[in-house]
Amino acid sequence: MNTTATAPLTLHCAGRPVARYEVRADLGRRSAPRPFLHPVTTLAGTPVTEYAPADHPHHLGAGVAVPDVDGHNFWGGRTYVRGQGPTALDNHGEQRHRAFEPRCPDGRVEDLDRIVEDLDWIVGDLDRNAEARLLLRERRTVAVTRLADDAWALDLTFALTNPGREPVIVGSPATNGRPGAGYGGFFWRAPKESAVPSVRTPDAEGEEAVHGRPADWLALTGDGWTLVFAGATAETRRDPWFVRTAEYPGVGSSLAARERLPIAPGDTVVRRIVTVVADGRPDRERTVALVGKAVSA
Repeated sequence: MNTTATAPLTLHCAGRPVARYEVRADLGRRSAPRPFLHPVTTLAGTPVTEYAPADHPHHLGAGVAVPDVDGHNFWGGRTYVRGQGPTALDNHGEQRHRAFEPRCPDGRVEDLDRIVEDLDWIVGDLDRNAEARLLLRERRTVAVTRLADDAWALDLTFALTNPGREPVIVGSPATNGRPGAGYGGFFWRAPKESAVPSVRTPDAEGEEAVHGRPADWLALTGDGWTLVFAGATAETRRDPWFVRTAEYPGVGSSLAARERLPIAPGDTVVRRIVTVVADGRPDRERTVALVGKAVSA
């Protein structure tokens, strides 16, 4: 398989397609072009991601997006400016695909269950490479694992390395003055339905109770589906969850929820988030069991 191709790849679990990985979609600059997963489905075929919804056109399924990297927007949409609020700026970056290593256990594309991808986070004149500037290099791993007849796991690891000579500073709207808006890092936009989804952690329930707090796992349940997000490393588990249910259904793991995150020259920041994708609503005991199996896979 061509490791520099940019056509979408489809990940399979238990012989079924469960996620499409878009390497280079036709996105405008204001969307902060980047790879993403959409559609993602349960094993029964229920969609659990949403792409470019009217309320936030820059929400692109599941993936990695950061609103402030040295003042550049890798999230899409407007930028929160201290003292001004959300502001339309010409500051969008791009996560540009370089190469990937797809794994097909039996040598067949329909058995694809793991992708390792190299990306460049670039800013400047994105249409003319000579005038673009490299801020970060990323190695991303996306893998799928069957957990049960009605559940599978999406395992996403990203490693951001600073290749330059100066620190790269990761921020968020919260660090720029907007309380409670510490989003940036892993983010999953779920489908908007007629009813607001429920959300819970081991110790709390409801958006207000779980938002902005770390937890070993966080479960979002909609109509016939449940997503259980879990940090798979100690460092990832320390990051608080960004949660929205009333305005729109979305969950993220926050790199810079309250303080900016500096990445020194040559340093690498690594996060690993495992998401259980289940049909129905697993009870607490089964949720814990599925998370344990997914994280240890």
